[in-house]
Amino acid sequence: MKNSHCIDICNKLLRGELSAVETYEKAIEKYGDKPVLADLRQLRDDHAEAVGLLEENVRSMGGEPERTSGAWGTFANTVQAAANLAGPDSALEALQSGEKSGKNDYEDALKDDEVMPECKNLFSTRLLPKITEHITALEQLQKAA
Repeated sequence: MKNSHCIDICNKLLRGELSAVETYEKAIEKYGDKPVLADLRQLRDDHAEAVGLLEENVRSMGGEPERTSGAWGTFANTVQAAANLAGPDSALEALQSGEKSGKNDYEDALKDDEVMPECKNLFSTRLLPKITEHITALEQLQKAA
């Protein structure tokens, strides 16, 4: 039972990470060759790494990792596409909003008493710190824009 709940939580977080990768791809398409591109690629790559870690974690518990971002990904991509049309500041704000949402999801998972300690360790030591870094990086990119 504990594994099942933890698998569900990890898959929820995995859908969010898949959505983040897709959303950063949309933003990267928008920015073309601008200086911010290298930063956006790094943030996307961090989310791609998180996808791999969560997939591995789900498999280690005997689960099947999610393959798509689902409804959340569709919504996030729609928001990002609209922000891209509005301009660079809006696109960065949309990315930052997504990062904050992801941070909240990880923090909620850490508060969940049914999530296994091994999963919480992954969240607190590897994944949540990256998202916190992303929020700071996007704030700096907004100030520079």
